[in-house]
Amino acid sequence: MIQTQMLKQLKQSVGLFMMFVILCGTTSVNAQSKKSGYTGSGQYYNGSTIRPLTTAVSFLQVGPDARTGGMGEVGVALPDDMNAQHWNAAKYAFSKSKLGVSATYSPWLAGLGLGLQDIYMAYLAGHVKLSSLDAISMSLTYFSLGEMDITDYDGAAIFENVKPHEFALDAAYSRKLTDNFSMAVTGRFIYSNLTTVSDVSTNTSDLKPGLAGAADVSLFYQTELKANNLYKSLIGAGLTISNIGNKISYSADMEKDFLPANFRLGVAYTMYVDKFNKLTFEFDVNKLLVPSTVSYKNDTVNGKVTKVVDQAETMITAKDPRDVSVIDALYRSWFDAPGGIREELDEYILNFGVEYTYNDLFSVRCGYFNEAKGKGARKYFTFGAGLKYSIVYFDASYIAVLPVDGLSGTHPLKNTVRLSLSFDINAPDAKASIQR
Repeated sequence: MIQTQMLKQLKQSVGLFMMFVILCGTTSVNAQSKKSGYTGSGQYYNGSTIRPLTTAVSFLQVGPDARTGGMGEVGVALPDDMNAQHWNAAKYAFSKSKLGVSATYSPWLAGLGLGLQDIYMAYLAGHVKLSSLDAISMSLTYFSLGEMDITDYDGAAIFENVKPHEFALDAAYSRKLTDNFSMAVTGRFIYSNLTTVSDVSTNTSDLKPGLAGAADVSLFYQTELKANNLYKSLIGAGLTISNIGNKISYSADMEKDFLPANFRLGVAYTMYVDKFNKLTFEFDVNKLLVPSTVSYKNDTVNGKVTKVVDQAETMITAKDPRDVSVIDALYRSWFDAPGGIREELDEYILNFGVEYTYNDLFSVRCGYFNEAKGKGARKYFTFGAGLKYSIVYFDASYIAVLPVDGLSGTHPLKNTVRLSLSFDINAPDAKASIQR
């Protein structure tokens, strides 16, 4: 059986790569700013201390489709959304489309000049309206990390030519509870194979793919507003708590990691200037419902030197956040930031997006994604466009990453075009709206 130390090195190696791919913070940020009074132990949080929230299977946090990708990754309240399965499955109950399918391909890291051609995320979603009140939906998210060598911190190879990959398969049921309000429940199966090795002859038989089950609960409200100077206007609000499930691990000797449980709340307003022109604005707030990151120090416990939580880092309790239950983490995550209220507020991600549509045939989009510097520093503008022909919808999006502290920002989709292709199979006529 492989030694525990090697298992930890393997987990750390894969974890560092995943943090680069998913968290996508700036590549070099000063984590200990003496200028602002940071002492190095972490007890003084000033926004420049880099302390991002970490989870397993982080690909579940990424907006999978090009329409919302062009709008700053907003989506929880966006109307007529063919890819609502990821954002808020309750929206399907209001869908004008009786049967729809959407596919998205996102080449990962292709625009960073690293020569990586085999890393990508693919997303497939579909829904069926059972009646005017309810719908069922499914989606598959597949993330390939390409081919890589896994090494320890000294550069020694642990495994060579491995092909890590992950996927999530989910299904949802949504139903209108009133004319203006709907609810959905989603079940999700998650498979994460970060090593693709399980060969007894190489002493890796105790490695295994990570398996987990999770659930989402979604709410959606939409109503028409009176607008004397407009043809029509709609306002919608959505709330989703997603990825509530068991911790995941890749070996009995490894610590279990939290899934990226997430709280998402948003409001969208659509104004129809006339029969041909309409604008949609949306604002979203996101927060991971996992324990805040803390620092550890060496201590002697029962005669053995081990790492324990630095109590100066912990605001409410010195309990190790790695040991709390999933339910405890959902509660604790609202107030457990070691830096107090300032750091807690920094854990909220703010998104804003705008979409203009002409004659239900052509759309242009833009948006902004803002994450605090100390929690990953993802700050970027997004741009997108959409075209419709008969029952076919084509969407594309592009990300313009902003520099942080004068450094060139990074993002796995930087300088990359993301593409979605959707089909409204039961469109009522050839002029069905591009606002799926």
